[in-house]
Amino acid sequence: MPKYIFCTGGVVSSVGKGVTAAAIGRILKARGLKVTLQKMDPYINVDPGTMSPYQHGEVYVTADGAETDLDLGHYERFVDIELTRASNFTTGQVYAEVISKERSGDYLGATIQMIPHITNEIKRRIVRASHVNGEDADIVIVEVGGTVGDIESLPFLEAIRQMRRDVGRENALYIHVTFLPYIAATGELKTKPTQHSVRELRGLGIQPRVIIARSDHPVTKEVSEKIALFSDVETRGVIPLVTTPHLYEVPLRLEEAGLGDYLAEALSLNVQAPDLSEWHDLLERIRSPKPKIRIAIVGKYTSLHDSYLSVRESIYHAAVANQHDVDVEWIYSGDLEKGKGWERLEGVAGVVVPGGFGYRGIEGKILAAQWARENQVPYLGLCLGMQVMCIEYARHVLGWDDANSTEFDNATQHPVIDLMPEQKELSDKGGTMRLGHYACQLVPDSHAHTAYQVGGLIYERHRHRWELNNQFREAFEEAGMCFSGLSPNGMLVEIAEIEDHPFMLGSQFHPEFQSRPNKAHPLFSAFIQAAVEHNKQTGQP
Repeated sequence: MPKYIFCTGGVVSSVGKGVTAAAIGRILKARGLKVTLQKMDPYINVDPGTMSPYQHGEVYVTADGAETDLDLGHYERFVDIELTRASNFTTGQVYAEVISKERSGDYLGATIQMIPHITNEIKRRIVRASHVNGEDADIVIVEVGGTVGDIESLPFLEAIRQMRRDVGRENALYIHVTFLPYIAATGELKTKPTQHSVRELRGLGIQPRVIIARSDHPVTKEVSEKIALFSDVETRGVIPLVTTPHLYEVPLRLEEAGLGDYLAEALSLNVQAPDLSEWHDLLERIRSPKPKIRIAIVGKYTSLHDSYLSVRESIYHAAVANQHDVDVEWIYSGDLEKGKGWERLEGVAGVVVPGGFGYRGIEGKILAAQWARENQVPYLGLCLGMQVMCIEYARHVLGWDDANSTEFDNATQHPVIDLMPEQKELSDKGGTMRLGHYACQLVPDSHAHTAYQVGGLIYERHRHRWELNNQFREAFEEAGMCFSGLSPNGMLVEIAEIEDHPFMLGSQFHPEFQSRPNKAHPLFSAFIQAAVEHNKQTGQP
């Protein structure tokens, strides 16, 4: 039987609960355990696919095509596993399932209630996540979204309380991640909010075995002992986690604090000696002094950097792999349309234009693609970033001034980007895009082929409705654009690149979802290589 670790949050949101859960997964995997993770989100939306990136951050896509919370990106990057749609669910999905069963008579006329019907459905989904690719995980780490005290989280907390009885006390453990506020006037870290948060949790029938004490300041032994005393946990179970300059330090911080051994003892796990040598090597490369390059991310949602979380991390992964540090220049594409922000592009070593939806800021993205093409600056376009690259090429190289996507101009005479045929009859917007892993056939002697260093097929994750219009493919190719990645049947353009350019490549898929800190994605790595070479040729510092 798998063992379960439930992670709750207290005091304030955004304390890094997702990163903490991912880091715990890493240190347990280092002990030879088969680990999987799950995020339970308390909002009533069925999935984050239709939610604003300004509210929710990026939508992460799994290989099997689920639109999920961005914390799944942390899970996959830290633990280096491939999760499925079972690893994320929302209150909306739970209620939709229960109501559907009620409508079809599955409950035989019973009165449907929060307990047991809603909590049973939550528990069913938790147990389902323990089965990974036909095998049972040794450890399932379940993160409860939100903060203890939120009304919307109560069904999840009741469900995980019941889980301990269902699977046995020896097979379930609760970790509470809290924040210690610092009072500058007195120079103190205050534990009272944590005490109240734990009291609230205990009032719901959940006794945490571990408290992760997040802080921006060093946590003394006296503070840890005070938390242990008032929260009724062992002092060993209070794990200080001070804010670190490098995200990927967190597993090592937790390991140094003794959390891995403590969890192994508390859950009676049969483990091997931890091997985190690869992670130590990664941190050594990250910390080592390196030359720095500037990379511009030109997007629509740049005021919330989490909207492009996987893109940003993929750039960092590739920079480290190429022995460089990177400064990201966040540029709102809407500003470029108004003639603002252009000075921030000067001196950048490369331009990344990520995905998005809707017309706002599109012309700024097209202008950024034009600037990169005309100035021979390396460019990487992701999904919409590939599409705007093609629109720009059609307008300024092919001479089609009105070229556009039918997403933005349904009356254009040159719809170089068009809605996929199978999307045209769909009315529901949630979960209906082309989602998840699809195959791509690489064309030899191209930038893409060189980057991947493999022949034949690759598999990448998608999230889109529009595609390059095949009606215009021949004209593009005659004008110097190479379609270096195609669907196996040759009908869909997956990668486009410009032949007379050092590196100008766009992918219809999202390579950022498969990048890892110790295994940079080939396209990002090739882009950073081109950016480093661009700096050398232009004499940038």
